[in-house]
Amino acid sequence: MFSVTVREHLMIAHSFHGEVFGPAQRLHGATYLVDATFRRAELDADNLVVDIGLATAELGSVVGEFNYRNLDEVPEFAGTNTSTEFLAKVIADRLADRVHTGALGEGARELSGVSVTLHESHIAWASYERDL
Repeated sequence: MFSVTVREHLMIAHSFHGEVFGPAQRLHGATYLVDATFRRAELDADNLVVDIGLATAELGSVVGEFNYRNLDEVPEFAGTNTSTEFLAKVIADRLADRVHTGALGEGARELSGVSVTLHESHIAWASYERDL
């Protein structure tokens, strides 16, 4: 299996509901390194997994939808704990949609999967992996 990973960063504010979150129930900020890894079994006709420039641009566009925002104020997330795990899935699903629409190039339509890892700190991160 071949893979290519591109990286971006994301700065958000949010709060959580539930005693399990302790002090994180209060509004707080988070800065993530965001890695998106694209996979395929065979390289395309140009010997690529995916065009790195397009993958980087699309990841930046997806992350840009949330950057410098309080996620508690985003209507689609109302009442949702926007955990690191949850955000990894949201970003992966949006990248998958962009693959399917051709935004990452025609060759990317043959990708077999994408995974997104949000590095919350140097000691903790969460990932979501999905098939395409």
